[in-house]
Amino acid sequence: MNAEESTIHLMGTVIKLWVQHDKPGKLLNEAKERLIDYEKRFSANDPNSDLMEINRQAGKAPVRTVKDLYELIKIGKQQSLAEGSFLNIAIGPLIQAWRVGFSDASHPTEARINELLKLIDPRDIILNDQEQTVFLSKPKMAIDLGALAKGYFADRIIDYFRMEGAQAAFIDLGGNVLTFGESPNHKDGFWRIGIQNPFLPRGNQAAIIKVKNQSVVTSGIYERKFDWQGQTYHHIFSSKTGYPIQTDLASLTIVSDISLDGEIWTTRLYGKRAAEIITFLNGLSNKIQGMVITSDGRMACTQGLKNQLDA
Repeated sequence: MNAEESTIHLMGTVIKLWVQHDKPGKLLNEAKERLIDYEKRFSANDPNSDLMEINRQAGKAPVRTVKDLYELIKIGKQQSLAEGSFLNIAIGPLIQAWRVGFSDASHPTEARINELLKLIDPRDIILNDQEQTVFLSKPKMAIDLGALAKGYFADRIIDYFRMEGAQAAFIDLGGNVLTFGESPNHKDGFWRIGIQNPFLPRGNQAAIIKVKNQSVVTSGIYERKFDWQGQTYHHIFSSKTGYPIQTDLASLTIVSDISLDGEIWTTRLYGKRAAEIITFLNGLSNKIQGMVITSDGRMACTQGLKNQLDA
């Protein structure tokens, strides 16, 4: 089996792909084309994307959409409406008003924030399974799938590699890693995934997790920031206040079999306190494990993850 790797600049990040296969170059080229296609169709920042057509028709008409985009919107709505969830795919108007992480970031007025809070209720996303249409019932609503899309893409790419007979594969979409098969770098076959130390420059690790056929997704307030009148704002927002979430978390990592699950749980839980998250995850499922790093530098992980830490 041959192995090749590829690096792609897409989705505002650096994507790394590695695959072991008889014809790895062919698989990597196809994966790149699929990722470009996903970005074009799912983007909340590209005015020509399929998602933006749904947003443009907000308050006007339902939009028939393709199966995969419809599927992710449906999952996103369900997870947004789950009890206690901090995930909200209808948060688009708020994200676009603040623009944290972009060069034109700004602090909306209190009046503007209060206006926007009326436009971000996921219950106002009307889905029709039979027609496969999405209708945003209020004008100026907007769906943003940024909290879920990378995990969904990672799962689809690894599924493609597996179906094509790859022996092993790896994809890193910047904070979202999914592995398949045996790592070529370690005798035990486990991949070592570094967890960024949120208080040090990129490349400094707070921990290393051993995984095989698993995903590691990390979300943190250190990635994208915006300074305004002496105060720093991060990019993870509360649908209740319209401001960045107040939390004692610096980062939250989820280890799961499916990368989309990692995206869902890092976002659903991010507004809770660190201790509450670990308690919740310990009682959730042994398929979902997690690690938290607090803003004062403490670290904790679920019971099931302890034996996956690389000493």
